[in-house]
Amino acid sequence: MSVSTNDLKNGMTLDLPEGLFSVVEFQHVKPGKGGAFVRTKLKKVAGGAVLERTFRADEKVPLAVIDKREMQYLYREGSALVFMDNESYDQMNVETSKLGSTVDYLKEGDSAVLHMYNGDVVSAELPAAVELSVSQTEPGVQGDRVSGARKPATLETGLVVQVPLFVEPGERIKVDTRTGEYLARA
Repeated sequence: MSVSTNDLKNGMTLDLPEGLFSVVEFQHVKPGKGGAFVRTKLKKVAGGAVLERTFRADEKVPLAVIDKREMQYLYREGSALVFMDNESYDQMNVETSKLGSTVDYLKEGDSAVLHMYNGDVVSAELPAAVELSVSQTEPGVQGDRVSGARKPATLETGLVVQVPLFVEPGERIKVDTRTGEYLARA
């Protein structure tokens, strides 16, 4: 299925020879001399690399229809994670390499929206913030409360995050899944 570059919208996914790309920005340009063109900023679905590309106006580009399914993470099996479809209850093994950094924020029982193209998982979408418990961190010293001071903390998924000095092992904290930063106590 193809779409004209004149009909591009933010969020559309294109199946280019370099791989699957999501449209981040687009701009129609009509110079005084020469033909019109469309300047785009594209983000690779797997990996997130940003590419700037220019197309001729009304050029046909292949459109990729991405199927989004909400699934629940059940358990880890070797180098794969096992997910269950919330509607059909089918189980699916997904290699951790296809999920990228989202693996660091998933714990058993969590839900994620898996993006599928031609029956294959290409990426995963998580909520903006997740709650995780701190499994290990250095104790804060009494009186050591310099504003803005941080210390490393290992979370239950193995992710290491910089947290304020008052956070202790066993506490639950909110972590931003887009930046990997500590947000607040849960």
